Amino acid sequence: MNGGTPAGLRPPRNQADPRAVAWWTVQGLILLVPVAAAAVAAYWILTSRPVWLGACVALFAAGCVALAVVGPRATYRVERWEVTDQAVYTRKGWLTHTWRVAPMSRIQRVDTARGPVQRLFGLADVTVTTASSAGAIKIEALDHELAAELAERLTALTQATPGDAT
Repeated sequence: MNGGTPAGLRPPRNQADPRAVAWWTVQGLILLVPVAAAAVAAYWILTSRPVWLGACVALFAAGCVALAVVGPRATYRVERWEVTDQAVYTRKGWLTHTWRVAPMSRIQRVDTARGPVQRLFGLADVTVTTASSAGAIKIEALDHELAAELAERLTALTQATPGDAT
């Protein structure tokens, strides 16, 4: 190990598009605000409203909203990706950093995806499917034009790279 990274492996250079923070925040709010609201409603409707339980529910609801707001900023700071002529590299994770490397010779398929909320922010994801049992590598929240260019580049690189992708 050298500076917390595997020997010879430097952190990938690229981050998600800065608009990703807003997109991830909206996603988090869409998921967590109803959960927080359900907890508050259950407390209000189904209990005799003991103060201690109200405090717990309020902390839970505040935690949901805080997670939806702070989580995306933390994610943006730690997630990285890079594509070289030899491989696709990603690093993800807040507490545990997960490094993924997919050699060009192992890439079987390259996909782009844009969900409805992503389209509002002009973002897209690129998924690189390999012969690995660990599953596909996903590069999230790129500018949609960059994602299309990256998919095109990866397709060209994999076609030009000898190997059987198995």
